[in-house]
Amino acid sequence: MTAALTTAVPDLAALQRRAAERAAERAGGNDRLRGHIVCDGLVRIFKTEGVEVVALQGLDLVIDRGELIAIVGASGSGKSTVLNILSGLDVPTAGIARVAGFDLLTMSAKQRLRYRRSTVGFVWQQTGRNLLPYLTARENVELPMRLARRTSARAARKRASELLEMAGVGYCADRRPGQMSGGEQQRCAVAVAVANDPEVLFADEPTGELDEATAADVFEALRAINAELGVTVVVVTHDHNVATQVRRTVAIRDGRTASEVRRSARIGEDGLEELVTEEYAVLDRAGRMQLPAAFVDALALRDRVKLNLELDHVEVRSGDEPQREQL
Repeated sequence: MTAALTTAVPDLAALQRRAAERAAERAGGNDRLRGHIVCDGLVRIFKTEGVEVVALQGLDLVIDRGELIAIVGASGSGKSTVLNILSGLDVPTAGIARVAGFDLLTMSAKQRLRYRRSTVGFVWQQTGRNLLPYLTARENVELPMRLARRTSARAARKRASELLEMAGVGYCADRRPGQMSGGEQQRCAVAVAVANDPEVLFADEPTGELDEATAADVFEALRAINAELGVTVVVVTHDHNVATQVRRTVAIRDGRTASEVRRSARIGEDGLEELVTEEYAVLDRAGRMQLPAAFVDALALRDRVKLNLELDHVEVRSGDEPQREQL
């Protein structure tokens, strides 16, 4: 399944290259970029009043160091469950979940707390969860560094100012959240989330309460942080239009990875760099693949299908034909 769309957006490709360079510097070489986040056969089962609900059904996902990726899906698809597991807020029922070398299934409570404090950063949809209302933007960014006691007050103030500038809201340094717009608050939240230089930044619906133009500003801040610091950024959202803002989008359906949209740079006929967007179905280790709902509906595929192996592709046809009696 391939759907190609070409747009001339060279900045995104340049930022991705810069992010890869910064990530390699953090990791100690290009050979250490692979598999910064790994989910293999991830299962999460919730029990409520004697009823089991399977939120994740063997999800597979690999994210390399320095990637800026979006995980999308409808309500109930399992995307929020994935976020909670990877951020250390929940524990999977079975499978493998590793982030920056940490095994999220075997961590103790103390290790999990340290992991959330130093290895990952968070940006939540509700601005009230990201910023303290009685502190200025600069003070909000300084606070995590002060609590970690890793740097002097002067160094914390300097880094806070640099991060706010990087997120595009340096002019808000002396403003409190109530004096900022929703988009400005979220960009400040991005700076707060990376104050202690985490390995991974998770953003849960960071633009869910913003209009399209303001949401684009927030993604610009995420791209800048990704490019300048080499931090791996994972955005979880229900908005499939986010594919235009990142280089890779993973769609989750029914607790499994269903498809990916990838954007790659190439030189067009006019000699300018352009981005080509292609959509792929995801094939897991067991050979399972989810057909896009639009394809299934268009061909009225139900229950079973027929497969024919051709020289360079697999043909899928409806299986609605009379069954032969078995002797």
